[in-house]
Order: sequence, then C-alpha cells, then structure tokens
Amino acid sequence: MLKTKELFSLEHTLASDYLAGFEYPWEALPGIKQLIIDLGSKLDPDEYTEVSENVWVHKTANIFPTAYLGSPCIIGPETEVRHCAFIRGSALVGRHCVIGNSVELKNVIIFDDCQVPHYNYVGDSILGYHAHMGAGSITSNIKSDKKNIFIHSDDDIETGMRKIGAMLGDYADIGCNSVLNPGTVIGCRTSVYPCSCVRGVIPADSIYKTKTEIVEREER
Repeated sequence: MLKTKELFSLEHTLASDYLAGFEYPWEALPGIKQLIIDLGSKLDPDEYTEVSENVWVHKTANIFPTAYLGSPCIIGPETEVRHCAFIRGSALVGRHCVIGNSVELKNVIIFDDCQVPHYNYVGDSILGYHAHMGAGSITSNIKSDKKNIFIHSDDDIETGMRKIGAMLGDYADIGCNSVLNPGTVIGCRTSVYPCSCVRGVIPADSIYKTKTEIVEREER
C-alpha cells in the first residue's frame, strides 16, 4: 500500500492529475510549489479571490484574522483556517478542511475533508481524504543526520530526498501528541494511538499501538 493510487482517492484534490503521474506520492513533493502556481492561474475568479500574489482563497472559505497565508497557496471551498495558523507556503488545501489554531503547513497537499485542527506541524507531506491529525501530532520531515530518507518497508526504498514528512492515506487517524518520523507512510483507514513515535510503513486497516503491536482493525 505504498503507491499513490493505493493511498489516495485522487478525485478529492485539485492535484489529481498531477499526483496520478507519480508511482509513489513522495515523488510529487518537489513540484508542489509550481503546481499551485499553475493551478491558481486557472482558477475561476468568480469562485476564488487572489488575496495576494499567488495566494488564492475560495469565497466560501473562512480565514480568521490572525492567520498567515504565505505564497503560493490555495485554500478550497468551505475550509476554515483558524487563529494563528501559519501557512508558510506551497500549501494546497482542499474542500471543507480545518487548519487549526497554531498549525504550521509547508510544502503540502491536503485532500478534501481533512482535519489538522490543533497545534500541528505538517511539512513535506500529503494528507489524504478525511485524514485527521490529533492535537499536537506532527510530521518530522528531516533526519537528525540530514542524510537522504529511506522508506522502510519490506524492501527499503531509497528516495534520494532529504526532506519527506508523512504520507497519510485516506481516513488515516493520528492520535494526539504523536510524532511521524521522516518517510512514514500510514495506510488507509489506519489509526495511530496517542503519544506514538511512528517510523516506516503501517499497513491499511490497522491500529498502531506500539512498534511491536500493530493489529488488524476489526470490521464494523
């Protein structure tokens, strides 16, 4: 469950055509900035307002007064960007999302109906449809030794990249105060317990309790 089309419902993002061109989603990270600029120039001005250079906000979005929107970014319909959110730039935020208090975004694609609501850092990452990050959970996007990142799965994948945060599949749910280490991939519909330190690839339809206790989610 590492491939782009296995992790994400691509119809739920403006980046659908772009992401479909990559076998693995982290390969898309270097081009996010230019993607947003290209998409923004084609947005319908009756629906989106360019509030500053290369910053487009849908007219139904709710941007709180103290939020910072860095260039380039796109904020989708009915999305709420709350007080003191810091969008550093290169952020494509979808429809009906929540970007919350003191959240920082940098070089990200946020799919529709995604919630990043409280004290989160999300950098060099892709968050899928209906993904959720609990309060205080963060993505760590660079190793302490600054070396290139490997995706740790059955066969480790060398990415050739120094900065990769996390890839969260559709409906992934990250518990409060968890840390997703560089190159973490969370499968669709997988939940991570609060205060976890996660590394590597976590299968779809799982519950991550500890690194040695990952159980299959029971059907409901």
